[in-house]
Amino acid sequence: MSELLTIGEVARRSGVATSALRYYDERGLITSQRAGSGHRRYQRPVLRRIAFIVFAQRVGLTLDDIASELEKLPDNRVPSRRDWSRLSATWTARIDARIAELELLKSGLTRCIGCGCLSLDRCQLTNPGDRAAGLGPGPAYWMGNL
Repeated sequence: MSELLTIGEVARRSGVATSALRYYDERGLITSQRAGSGHRRYQRPVLRRIAFIVFAQRVGLTLDDIASELEKLPDNRVPSRRDWSRLSATWTARIDARIAELELLKSGLTRCIGCGCLSLDRCQLTNPGDRAAGLGPGPAYWMGNL
């Protein structure tokens, strides 16, 4: 197996479209080398960076946030397990918050969330006349504006 991977090989292994890989490359999230033909070639450790990018996006980070996180990794060598561990250590709270948010979403699908629609029978009991509007914009009960 070659040390350098083609963009197609990286796309197949990572599950990320080649267009996204080019975009990540342009944004500086990943780096490639150019072959004599001008084609991109990637070192195998780029696969972990791509996996990190995909995971971070699923957690809700923007590409700017991800770039800031990736800047914490060393430039002069391939990141070690310890480097990745340090980077991800602060994520527990963020992931826990996201889980709580998703649990609220899951439970709120069938009850009044204070959004003002008043379309559910339950809204007449917990939000008569849209009194939740006084708590602020959006789904007030859902957002914890009680």
